[in-house]
Amino acid sequence: MSQTVSLIRSADLSDVAQYAYASTAPAEARLIFFAGACPLGLDGRTVGAGDYAAQAGKAMENLAIALKAAGAQLENVLSTRVLVASSKQSDLVEAWTVIREAFGEHDVPSTLMGVTVLGYTDQLVEIEAVAAVID
Repeated sequence: MSQTVSLIRSADLSDVAQYAYASTAPAEARLIFFAGACPLGLDGRTVGAGDYAAQAGKAMENLAIALKAAGAQLENVLSTRVLVASSKQSDLVEAWTVIREAFGEHDVPSTLMGVTVLGYTDQLVEIEAVAAVID
């Protein structure tokens, strides 16, 4: 786990959630706010049309690239918001499973929600993130 980001849990809250309930960063940390990572290839086209898991995987790949460009990595993420274009809980869980596995032991606080539509043609998944690093 990152020394910059501290994940917070509470025995007074349900342990059903597969993530920490809060996180903190020290005062000297630089916060980085990321636009939603989308499942786009270099050609600008949506990868994995119709496939929630494939799109979640590509969005995580793109998030990792954006993190690296900002001098961070997955372990520096303080929180995420995962948007899934579906009203079916099973679709949200399919995307979430891929994202959760990508974060590994860094079970960052996250909000998972279904939305009506996302910005790109055939887009089903988008991942917003906030990270903290010490330069």
